[in-house]
Order: sequence, then structure tokens, then C-alpha cells
Amino acid sequence: MIVIGITGGVGCGKSSLLSYLEKEYQARILLADEAAHEVQEPGTEGYYQLVELLGSEVLEEMPETAESEAETQAPRPIDRKKMAAAIFSDPALLEQVNGIIHPAVRRQIESEIQKERASGVREFFFVEAALLIECGYDEVVDEMWYIYCDPDERRRRLKAQRGYSDEKIDSIMKSQLSHEAFLAGTDVMIDNSGTPQESYAQIDREMERLKKKETGATIHAI
Repeated sequence: MIVIGITGGVGCGKSSLLSYLEKEYQARILLADEAAHEVQEPGTEGYYQLVELLGSEVLEEMPETAESEAETQAPRPIDRKKMAAAIFSDPALLEQVNGIIHPAVRRQIESEIQKERASGVREFFFVEAALLIECGYDEVVDEMWYIYCDPDERRRRLKAQRGYSDEKIDSIMKSQLSHEAFLAGTDVMIDNSGTPQESYAQIDREMERLKKKETGATIHAI
């Protein structure tokens, strides 16, 4: 099984290309954002570490019918909006939170890769995250793919699809890696600025190349 990391800036259209890969190549797709949510679920180690760090103020409100925490019979979930507000203006606290979430996400991703590899069912496993380069996932994946899109097209998509303002788009783009940094940290670039068919054709070429790749030549063992 070949493991590919998918990264790129906001608005580059990673989701649509991953859907294509899942449908056309029966690839396993794992989104780091979803893994991040899972490692914060009540009962997990990450949950208790975050609550210890941030306090019960970041938990969801108790049901109106419950008079005490014990009556809910389960830990209250973390309210992600409250957590975001708590760390928004505190870089040191944000770093501590990331220090809990990112390693937990990586462990979960590595565990899922192991399970898929042991099953022998899938040929391809794709991991998507904006921070794959920054978090050192080159040690986990066999190749890193960069989904590129022209900045003006990204801006148009973000306004049309998500209703983002220019100010919000500028803020997000400035917080992410530059085009040059993405190129330097990845093995393949897919230009997703044009039509879906143009992007799919690029993916098909890369997938054909991977299928011809000598089995085990450069495949990581996790």
C-alpha cells in the first residue's frame, strides 16, 4: 500500500480531488481535521489533557434537565467555539493545545495506516491536512502532493462557496505556507486552477506512475 500526503492552502479544492481519488481508485481517505475531532472526544486521552489545560469552561453546557454533571452519566463534550475563543489571543496557550492535539492526531493516522496495510485491501491511502509539511509527515507518507490553485481563483471560490470576506481570506492565506514553501516540501504538484477534468487528468497520470512503481522500493513501514 502506498501512502500519499495531500496538502495545500485554503480554497485550493483538495476535497473535490480527494472525492475523485476515493471514487475512481477506491483509495482510503483520511482527513486530519476529522482525526483531530476524534482525539478530542470525551473519554480519550486528548480530551482529558485539554480539559485539564483549559478548564471546564470550554465544555458544552449541561442539558437543562440535568441538575449536576453526574446526572449526564458522561463527560460533556468540548465546545470547539469556546476552545477557539480561549486560545485565539494567547499564542502560548495555542502552542500547548497544538502540543496535545497534533501528536494525538499523528498517532491515530499511523494506527489507521497500520490497520489498512495489515488488511491488504487498499492499494492507496491518502492523508489530507494543511500542516503536513510543518508537522513532519514526510516521515509517515511515501509521497507528498501539493494541490495548487491560482490565488485569484482561490479567492473567488472562497467568496462564492464559503462567503468569506477579503479580510478573512487575507488573514488565512498569510498564516499558511507560501507557494514556494509548499513546492519545496512536496514531491508532486497538481494544478487545480482550471476545470475538474484538467485536474483529474493530472491525477490519473500520477496514479498511473504510482501503479508502475516497484513495490517496496520506497515504501515506508510504520
